Amino acid sequence: MISYFQTELKERVEARTDHTLNFVEGYSSSVVKVTDVLEGTQNGNIDIGGICFCFEPSNLPLHAFQVMLPFGTMDPETSLRVAQDVYAEAPYPSDVFENKFNQILLSRIADGGYKLGTSFPWDDLSDLEGQKIAGAGLNLNWLECAGVSPVQSSLATAYTDMKTNVYEGWIMFPSAWVNLKLYEPVPFYILIGFGSMTWHGLTINEDTYDELPDDFKEILHEVAADYEEQTGIVNASEYDRRVEEPRGIITVTEIDPDARKACAESLASWPQSMADDLEQQWLPAKQVLNLVLDLAEANGYTWPVRYEINWHETRALRISERPCSHSRKPAACADPA
Repeated sequence: MISYFQTELKERVEARTDHTLNFVEGYSSSVVKVTDVLEGTQNGNIDIGGICFCFEPSNLPLHAFQVMLPFGTMDPETSLRVAQDVYAEAPYPSDVFENKFNQILLSRIADGGYKLGTSFPWDDLSDLEGQKIAGAGLNLNWLECAGVSPVQSSLATAYTDMKTNVYEGWIMFPSAWVNLKLYEPVPFYILIGFGSMTWHGLTINEDTYDELPDDFKEILHEVAADYEEQTGIVNASEYDRRVEEPRGIITVTEIDPDARKACAESLASWPQSMADDLEQQWLPAKQVLNLVLDLAEANGYTWPVRYEINWHETRALRISERPCSHSRKPAACADPA
């Protein structure tokens, strides 16, 4: 956000218009907590927010759709392409920001692929049983196969928490592991390959957006689209370096493929369960999860376990039976089925 989005937006706006642009930065909870970015952008405390959907399990439960299908592609560019196509096919993930949260989605943000870091060595998933492992919400379900004690946390406190043994590990992608030096308190990093998840986003407060001049808006969307692509490109190009950098300082090992597959098999029923629960909230979860499965394969990925999301319990209701959640109330809401 600092080195590309802010820089490019300022340069392009000032080169092509008469406007000047300056940012007042508020990262790492200095303006709002990392868990409150959605609300902070909604009420205008911040104009543009970088959100991890992981912290919004109630407000944005469907936006973690790739997390519900663990052990997917580890390629951030493929993850981003899949997410882009899902958003294009199923408009709800984009529209809900404007309809319900007074903001506009500018960019989706891909990450570099989730691994597992621990403060102790282990050879088998059974070695993790009872250990306290942190994550950011829904991804803690990935380690149910190992019987861990899950702990909800955020990167803002990760280093200190692991240094003081609040928990013994983190599910985290390599860039954060290196940039925040999490390898210092937790010297064992296992390349387990949970998958690259596109479950962060960049949004702008809608009132702020409406006040912007049209020439600025045009450049804003242009830079936001370029920034979105860069999140995949940079994470993909930097992946090997970020994995190799800690080698020699800490222990970096690859998980046995059979153990990875066994963990995926143990989670085989979880996506269906998540889809059923979300459908009860009137969300198009079965459509979205099946799109992810199909689109990943269309992009050349082979799932270690091909999850099945059945449609048989999806309800087809009359439009008038669906509760309407839009902030600008239309005459009727579309049928999610």
